[in-house]
Amino acid sequence: MEPQLWCCEGDGPPIPRAYRDSNLLTDRVLHALLRVEDMYLPAPNYFKCVQREISPYMRRIVAAWMLEVCEEQKCEEEVFPLAMNYMDRILSVEPTKKNHLQLLGAACMFLASKLKETIPLTAEKLCIYTDNSVTPSQLLQMELLVLNKLKWDLASPTPLDFIDHFLSQLPVNKENKSILRKHAQTFVALCATDVKFIASPPSMVAAGSMVAAAEGLQMRMVGNAMMSQKLTEQLAQTIKSDPDCLRACQEQIESLLETSLRQAQQQQHSFAMETKKMGEDHSATPTDVRDINI
Repeated sequence: MEPQLWCCEGDGPPIPRAYRDSNLLTDRVLHALLRVEDMYLPAPNYFKCVQREISPYMRRIVAAWMLEVCEEQKCEEEVFPLAMNYMDRILSVEPTKKNHLQLLGAACMFLASKLKETIPLTAEKLCIYTDNSVTPSQLLQMELLVLNKLKWDLASPTPLDFIDHFLSQLPVNKENKSILRKHAQTFVALCATDVKFIASPPSMVAAGSMVAAAEGLQMRMVGNAMMSQKLTEQLAQTIKSDPDCLRACQEQIESLLETSLRQAQQQQHSFAMETKKMGEDHSATPTDVRDINI
């Protein structure tokens, strides 16, 4: 028998990922998350009280860039919301120049990936995503500043920490749980980019995302259709919140989704028109980010 030749030059080894541990989906763990989540909330008014150069518009642009980097690098879902939590907590206490905001975002991704990834993002790779406007040395210095300001307390609960707890309480089959989780994770990432959710507890964002995802998918539960009202009341009881507050959060998330889809369509149309006239721009840094000198 002739030996077979295998050409695997382009195939790197798969990145090992940890399985979800069902033993952690206990009431004790959930109550511990609910007990500590408020300790890691940023200040809701830091744009007015702390920052003089940074505006909500700038944060939104850098957040979109960070999300794009995390998606392109296929990071764990927890990396982006965790990095946004670090950035908001730093901006709550440390006045930051606008030309350092992208550097701060890169440092927060750097730390979040170290905490959540088997193989974290490298400083060199993150610098490339800034069009090399940031050096590895600057990134490492900013990393130390972030660690100092956060007092090395990086284990912030994020909305994704609550999603599996909520899913485990629902009478949904495995396939539907996977679909529901995926849509809820999308809502969580979307909320992390918007300043309206800066001071919202992660459990509230997670619950609002779950209700919005279930209602949007018209998810059918075992036996009959679980009404949105019943799901809202169940999750509100779980997170010890008023159902009306959770309903308001859900509506805010759905409104944010509509706005984002509308903006995405407008941007696609504008990009198509510009590409026709001027050719494609291959820059790794968004044009709007360059416009604010980051």
